[in-house]
Amino acid sequence: MSAPPELPDVVTRAFDVSRRAGYVSFCRNETGRLLAMLAATRSGVMAEFGTGCGVGTAWLRSGMQGDAHILTAELDERLADAAAEIFVDDPQVEVLAADWSTLGGKGPFSLLFLDSGDPASVAVDKIADLVEPGGIVVLDDFVPCEMWPPITYGRVDVLREQWLTDERFTAVEVMVASDASAVVATRR
Repeated sequence: MSAPPELPDVVTRAFDVSRRAGYVSFCRNETGRLLAMLAATRSGVMAEFGTGCGVGTAWLRSGMQGDAHILTAELDERLADAAAEIFVDDPQVEVLAADWSTLGGKGPFSLLFLDSGDPASVAVDKIADLVEPGGIVVLDDFVPCEMWPPITYGRVDVLREQWLTDERFTAVEVMVASDASAVVATRR
């Protein structure tokens, strides 16, 4: 077995900032590589809701092409400030210390990355109009499930079920590791 590919410089910087900030909840490398690949297919404005210390943003940036732009919002000002350090000299990335809802008027977005942590915040009805036709939504931090309806911790995973069945999107669950999956949805 060979060693995993090296991390892009911007991702390495983001990991360093996260460590210094004592923040350990961040985008997995497997999800990050998916984000970088998807970002490479996008133009226009991409967004992330819930920046943390910027690891997911860094993965998006590592794949970004041309004059695309990333807007990312983090409610915790300390974390937003830490993430802003990574992109201080990058005019194509804007880190805001704000609730994600402040980005609503800056869309529609060509790619939107969300954490599935708070189902009420990322329900499909709240997000759908923020994505342009043909735009992509990525929700991470799911536990893979091989049954329908999807069950997590003994309950129906309503968020995952909503995203996988909403008629405004074509969606798929993608395993990024044996213990992690993401939902990728394209706006029709």
